[in-house]
Amino acid sequence: MKLLKSLLKLKLHWQILIAFILAILFGIFFKEQVIYVSWMGDIFLRLLRMIVIPLILSSIISGLVNIGSGGSLGRLGLKTFGYYLTTSTFAIIVGLALVNIIRPGVGMDITSVAVDDSISIERPPISEVFINIVPDNIFHALASNDFLAVIFFALLAGIFISKMDKKNNLILSNFFNAFFELFMKITLFVIKLAPLGIFGLIVKVVAEQEDFGNMVSSLGIFMLTVILGILIHSLITLPLITRFIGKAKPFKHLNNVKTTLITAFSTASSAASLPLNMKETHENSGVSHKITNFTIPIGTTINMDGTAIYISAVVMFIAQAQGAVMGLQEQILILVIALMSSIGTAGVPMASLVIITIVLEVLGLPLELIALVLPVDRILDMFRTTTNVWGDSCCAVVVAKSEGEDLNV
Repeated sequence: MKLLKSLLKLKLHWQILIAFILAILFGIFFKEQVIYVSWMGDIFLRLLRMIVIPLILSSIISGLVNIGSGGSLGRLGLKTFGYYLTTSTFAIIVGLALVNIIRPGVGMDITSVAVDDSISIERPPISEVFINIVPDNIFHALASNDFLAVIFFALLAGIFISKMDKKNNLILSNFFNAFFELFMKITLFVIKLAPLGIFGLIVKVVAEQEDFGNMVSSLGIFMLTVILGILIHSLITLPLITRFIGKAKPFKHLNNVKTTLITAFSTASSAASLPLNMKETHENSGVSHKITNFTIPIGTTINMDGTAIYISAVVMFIAQAQGAVMGLQEQILILVIALMSSIGTAGVPMASLVIITIVLEVLGLPLELIALVLPVDRILDMFRTTTNVWGDSCCAVVVAKSEGEDLNV
């Protein structure tokens, strides 16, 4: 009992780290008992999914109505989208460069890998992705967790609330500000359950890896290539942008959002870590509500730096294993398609597989070879999601600094 009380007195990120370590040990040594504790992870994810859509809707509208003039909105939008487009392009280039240098798929015997011919992933055309940004029924979009459609509606609502007469503007502004405050309070309650939820999630992932040792040995070089690319982007590219363009201290900011990054790593979900990212970026690094409410929810949907590295690495890895030659033209095509397709990738585990199938189809590579990376996809998903979330938070800092805000970093 004393030990439990001592654990509860620890800061949240230490509680999460301890839960993470205990989950790995439990998953390895007590696989048959995992069913009795994994439900905590399922409930935690359901709670996060419950709040994320209303939080995105209210945060974007609240952020827009608090920004003020249309000129401010256009300026913030241009800076935000410019940042995300630039960092995603850098990420894809890093991924392609490393796979060309290390060449993890060359010489791999794909006949020894179990290929599941039943793999079937829905692959909407790129044109359909952009069409579906505009919801034909906003209530259906809210109910089905259609992030892009909800963001589009929230942007429209926020813009036109700002253009309403003073009386109605005040009524709706107060409503959405209160709506946002309500869901932030619910979010804080859910975040307190993170150690239990993360324990339930990780213990299940570890227990399901029955052939963990062989899996790592057969795909180890590929995993190291992806992780190296993620580390280069996370610890070099993004900090350099934050330092020299944002005029901020990137590693102080990294320390400020460490609980968010641990949560992102554990859940492998950008959407799940969104509430905590907004909270820590605002409270610890000092970014205003109007910037965090605008940049981070949008980044959760369109900023996929880690995913972009992974997509380029997977496609090249499969091409190398297949013996296909990917020249400069094909790799430029990979960059363009990955960049376009990553817009709207759901902030949930393994969503990048949808984009990978699009790229493979365009390049004429067999879709069933996705099975080559499925054994390690969930593990690498943790790394790339953490990079995505870190990039969202850096964007908020860079944009806030460019707007003249006085931050704690």
